[in-house]
Amino acid sequence: MSRIPSLAVLVLAAGQGTRMRSRLAKVLHPLCGRPLLHHTLAAGEALGAERLVVVVGRDSDNVRQRFAGRARFAQQDQQLGTGHAVLQSEAELAGFSGDVLVLNGDLPLVRAETLERMLAFKQETAADLVILSGEIDVPGILVRAPDGALARVVEATDATPAELAIAERNTGVYLIERDLLWKCLAQVDAENAQGEIYLTSIVEILLAEGRRVEVLRLQDDSEGIGVNTRVDLAEAAALMRARILNRLMLAGVTVVDPATTYIDVDVEVGQDTVIEPNCVIQGQTSIGEGCHVKANCVIEDSSLANDVEIGPSAHLRPGTSLGEGVRIGNYVEVKNSQLAAGVKADHLSYIGDADVGEGASFGCGAITVNYDWRGKHRTRVAPGAVVGCNVNLIAPVSVGRNAAIAAGSTITKDVPDDSLALGRSRDQKHVAGWSRRKRPEDKLK
Repeated sequence: MSRIPSLAVLVLAAGQGTRMRSRLAKVLHPLCGRPLLHHTLAAGEALGAERLVVVVGRDSDNVRQRFAGRARFAQQDQQLGTGHAVLQSEAELAGFSGDVLVLNGDLPLVRAETLERMLAFKQETAADLVILSGEIDVPGILVRAPDGALARVVEATDATPAELAIAERNTGVYLIERDLLWKCLAQVDAENAQGEIYLTSIVEILLAEGRRVEVLRLQDDSEGIGVNTRVDLAEAAALMRARILNRLMLAGVTVVDPATTYIDVDVEVGQDTVIEPNCVIQGQTSIGEGCHVKANCVIEDSSLANDVEIGPSAHLRPGTSLGEGVRIGNYVEVKNSQLAAGVKADHLSYIGDADVGEGASFGCGAITVNYDWRGKHRTRVAPGAVVGCNVNLIAPVSVGRNAAIAAGSTITKDVPDDSLALGRSRDQKHVAGWSRRKRPEDKLK
């Protein structure tokens, strides 16, 4: 998108979020792998604004830390309304000359393309203020004059029955020149039941002065959905997941059942990959081309090369990297491990904190025992090595190139190249009559 040289983006994110009923600040609640505020910031960042300012309040230290380097911050310690929140940004906008785009931090679905359209609309109409509207369930009602121009903004609590029937509502997104914004806010008082300074008051002031106030309708009303409760959060997540899956499918990915597929916003998937139902793919995960993710898999912060096959019911935990053609099967868990091309672990195995060479394989029930109650240790399996069924590799340990480990072995020492390792007990004992003495109730009649 083209850079807008005279634009500042101001995100209001200081609300208490009491309806979320949470110990976590509302704007930090996760939505498809990122905090709510990230999505609004990302839309603003895409505009190439000169300044990006976030007004913070509740849990401000955590919000600042989470988004450090992405924005400037202004503090609103007392919640005295949206207009008051804007005024707190004055120091961070000092010396700036141009338009200010005001967004809400709990509006995660608004697209950068919509905001670009809003900027162009202001230039085309020479408007003093542009308001973004949509048919959404919010209290700010936009009342138009007979000629279609905006007449006023009415809060639902003050509206007449006829006004309550108006579907077009105020999203809370405004575009206005900075100096004009401060001039209007200087005229707004807190003489109302809540004792707050409302940003909507600038509309009345501008209309009274005969200024040009324009309204731009959303092409997709879902972009105007704000998140105030966990019900809203779930609705927004469903809409965002649909966007993500549509984008992937249009790019050549097969999603067998979108209704049961959960993919985070930062996940990348290559062409001709097939994702079966009930899969969850999270975080900074990248999946190559031609992969097959079978049903009921969970993938977290992992990297898969081309032609990888996993599942069904496999779990890739953070830090996993799978090379080309790797096959991970039923109920296999891999964590913080690098598996080179062609590695196979087809069922019921755990590979944790391991470096596995090309073409190595793990039999059913093989486990890298990486934790000794004090710390994690790594296992190294060289190319071509074969690990038999029900083998325990007690880390730190290395298995040599083309080595083999017999089924049922527990390996505590490094295995040389080309060797067969056996770690079984040599004496198999039989205790005669044990079942009759210890389990008489199970004796066959």
